[in-house]
Amino acid sequence: MLIVVVGATGTGKSGLSLDIAERLADAGRAAEIVNADASQMYRGMDIGTAKLPVADRRGIRHHLLDVLDVTEEASVADFQLAARAAIDEIRQRGAVPVLVGGSGLYVSSVIYDFQFPGTDPVIRARLEAELLEAGPGTLARRLAELDPRAAAAIGPHNGRRLVRALEVIEMTGKPFGSGLPDESALWTPTTVLGLQVPRAELVERLDERVRMMWSGGLLAEVEALIGAGLERGVTASRAIGYSQAIAQLHGTIGEDEAIKQTQVLTRRYARRQVGWFRRYPDTTWFAGGDSGGDSGGDAGSAGDPAAAGAGVGEKGEPVTGAAIDRVLAAADLANIDE
Repeated sequence: MLIVVVGATGTGKSGLSLDIAERLADAGRAAEIVNADASQMYRGMDIGTAKLPVADRRGIRHHLLDVLDVTEEASVADFQLAARAAIDEIRQRGAVPVLVGGSGLYVSSVIYDFQFPGTDPVIRARLEAELLEAGPGTLARRLAELDPRAAAAIGPHNGRRLVRALEVIEMTGKPFGSGLPDESALWTPTTVLGLQVPRAELVERLDERVRMMWSGGLLAEVEALIGAGLERGVTASRAIGYSQAIAQLHGTIGEDEAIKQTQVLTRRYARRQVGWFRRYPDTTWFAGGDSGGDSGGDAGSAGDPAAAGAGVGEKGEPVTGAAIDRVLAAADLANIDE
């Protein structure tokens, strides 16, 4: 059995995952947490991702945090292998794995039965050259013609994912969307808990979080990461907040504009997360609480900061110990090795 906690950024997923682990511990069952937030995999990217400090992890073991240098590219295919390996190891220790994060494709790649297609370096190089020359808009329009579903899921600004989608289509002759995780076939028995917050409340929360990132030292963090090669990192340098902080440090934009862009892009990211996780069947939805530990940094392209709302639905039931126990009681925790 696998426990999964999902929801938009800023809804309190880390706190809920810790509560679940503690409830299991009270019942005599150890639990360990597996991160499924792409940006939190990077060493040193702490403030901008709202990474939970070690001191706040309540002594519960965490996996797949701080496993990449900022110069390395985050790959969902690599993550799938690493996350499933961690889950298997946790089960072998007789503990319950709890997967938590807001990177939709990363979560789906683990919980659903999905095999990633390979790569073609010649096709990839040609598409990346086109991206540099013409920008993501040209690739986005082509993808919209070939695979509207994939184009809608990726968006028009994430050049890295647009290249990957077009590469797979050219390699396989099939829509990229046909290779997305099949949400009818689970990799392993899974119980999903989701957190949601009403739109207006979440927008206010996210905007304040961004302001706190800057007041909390994001620029100093990014300046240190630039020294570690952040700007050479294909994925890390494009994370929301980090891209804007880099631009501010280079004098391209001022602080007010950097904060504004980050707020808009964070709201857009939250809206995409809501749409993604709403598709998960049989999810038990709870009202989101404290947002500590939920990433505000998207490992995708920072893109064009056009205005966007969070688009979040109504609150679910409140998170209480009794509610958590009820969900866990319904899960087949006796078969954690399946």
